[in-house]
Amino acid sequence: MKLLIFLGSVRQSTPPKPARLGERVALACQRVLQANFPDMNVEIIDPLDIELDPVFKPHFAYSSQSAPEQLSQLADKIETADAYVMVSPEYNHSMSPALANLLNHFGASLFSYKPSAIVTYSAGQWGGARAAISMRAFLSELGCLPVSAMLHFPKAQEVFDESGDYLESVSDADRWDSYFNRTFLQLRWWCEASLKQRDAQDPHQLISDFKQSPSQRNAPD
Repeated sequence: MKLLIFLGSVRQSTPPKPARLGERVALACQRVLQANFPDMNVEIIDPLDIELDPVFKPHFAYSSQSAPEQLSQLADKIETADAYVMVSPEYNHSMSPALANLLNHFGASLFSYKPSAIVTYSAGQWGGARAAISMRAFLSELGCLPVSAMLHFPKAQEVFDESGDYLESVSDADRWDSYFNRTFLQLRWWCEASLKQRDAQDPHQLISDFKQSPSQRNAPD
């Protein structure tokens, strides 16, 4: 099984410190997933590693020959992945614009019929929980339905170091592991279930993907 962790931040400046707090959270998610599910290939997608044009143009708007190589490579990874973990800070009570911008470059048909998990964080006390509310609707529209359990990390800089490991000051690592697993065990269950069902019946053959005109979604006149 393949799983992608999308890191939803490109911020490298301070304050607040540390600048790349989300990277610590993403690395912690990767560490826990790989420890619990060694048969799962887990990769972090960092938007800083992807050059996006200043004028928005999604991958599906290009011809197959003219699409930027980085977008095509990521599209292939999204399509072949079996589950997703979306890591986001909170911006104005909503999800990260960097994460939304990156995901909006790809059609829902690449994400659909697979589960996702919502992970939010903050340097303050709320853990980005309010961003998670908007993420439920966003991810559902993409078709990668989020599992019910979510992960919220308030004051994440006091929990994780730069490698995603627990800081030495964290005395309740077992409780944090249990907190992670409540979400990731759900994600794994739905990942296995959807994988088996996709093998049994291709949903893209059963239900046509929305790829041409918005009218494809219209109710009959």
